[in-house]
Amino acid sequence: MVARCGPGHPLVIRNRPIDPGGRPFPTLYWLTCPEAVRAVSRLESDGWVRRLAELAQVDPDFGTRLRRAHQAYARERGRLHAGAQAWGGVGGTRQGLKCLHAHFAYYLAGGDDPAGEWVAERVDLLRLHYERPARRVAAVDVGTNSVRLLVARFPHGEAELRELARDMVITRLGQGVDRTGRLDEEALARTAAVLERYARRARALRAERVHAAATAAVREAANRDELAASVLRITGEPLDVLSGEEEAALAFQGATRGLDRDPPFLVVDVGGGSTEFVLGDREVRAAVSCPVGSVRLTERFVRSDPPASGELAAVEDAVTSTLAEVEAALPVRDARTLVLVAGTATTVQAIALGLAEYDPERIHRSVLRREDAERVFRLLADMTTDERRRIPVMPPGREDVIVAGAAIVVGVMRRWGFAQALVSETDLLDGLAYRLAGQ
Repeated sequence: MVARCGPGHPLVIRNRPIDPGGRPFPTLYWLTCPEAVRAVSRLESDGWVRRLAELAQVDPDFGTRLRRAHQAYARERGRLHAGAQAWGGVGGTRQGLKCLHAHFAYYLAGGDDPAGEWVAERVDLLRLHYERPARRVAAVDVGTNSVRLLVARFPHGEAELRELARDMVITRLGQGVDRTGRLDEEALARTAAVLERYARRARALRAERVHAAATAAVREAANRDELAASVLRITGEPLDVLSGEEEAALAFQGATRGLDRDPPFLVVDVGGGSTEFVLGDREVRAAVSCPVGSVRLTERFVRSDPPASGELAAVEDAVTSTLAEVEAALPVRDARTLVLVAGTATTVQAIALGLAEYDPERIHRSVLRREDAERVFRLLADMTTDERRRIPVMPPGREDVIVAGAAIVVGVMRRWGFAQALVSETDLLDGLAYRLAGQ
């Protein structure tokens, strides 16, 4: 699911580049909302496919942007399936226009598509769905390993958010920060490219604000002003560099809001550069942010593929030492419910459940048993990076750091005697959206 319309129905979905029979499928992004489909069909009936194709021939700016949109679309197909880049761009064509629905869907997904943008100016999604007044905000979590987006609407008179879009791309912004104290230039470029796509998607979905918050890697980087400058240019808002305590509090709010389980809750947010531990009931009692995460531990201790036994022991020793420090600061054994958030935990649970494809609805607030976490940890530790990459639910870019992240999950459950944990899809990103909306 790429985006939802105001009432919550699918607006745009992402397809695989090949159909079940192995044949090329021309449309990655598919417009699915019936009202939107009808509105675009009216534009096509009025002859706008031909007129915009003619515009691309006489307007250099429109034509250049359209050609680049086709090229970017084709590259994305190629990343999803080897050889698919040669199958064409938007709607399966290499130039001109074929289908306004496909161009509009690509624009709503964040593509820099002038034809889709033209359609968006004439198809008002808010008016199309007769939406009652609501705030729309976009929250972006710029993490050590991944950059994530949540576009949400908050209908007036309602306290809970309605999700319009949620996405995650691993850019490894924190690559080498533990060693150099600086953000890598290529990582900065990768991250800026994702931020630009997110900002386009948020604005296409009529978000009033696009606000980015950064965590561990950026907190520690001497050149974080370079990222801040990109964020201000792309979003129009200053970069919000969260303290460890702020990060923990937002993760707790996002994970526990509306949670019907026995408090106190212990929320553990395993990130790439840091892990947050938060204890509370409906409000935070105490929180600790520790400089251990999947990327940091991998860069410090893992050199072999798969990890050698001594390297795994070093990772587990570092986790044990960190958890001892947490115990000294938090009464963690008071907790009755353990809640695990963020990509490491959700990926471990997806593997434990044996999912053929990632399904956030199956994962959200599902129970991860300790024996399953242990089993998945051993399985991943025995695999090479390439073997992990081929696991259907493994997000691209997580395969080389997932073992260290899983070691933190298992270490928490072992040390503090949790036989099971809830795995939450909602976390810091949701907490940030609530804060933006003043909820």
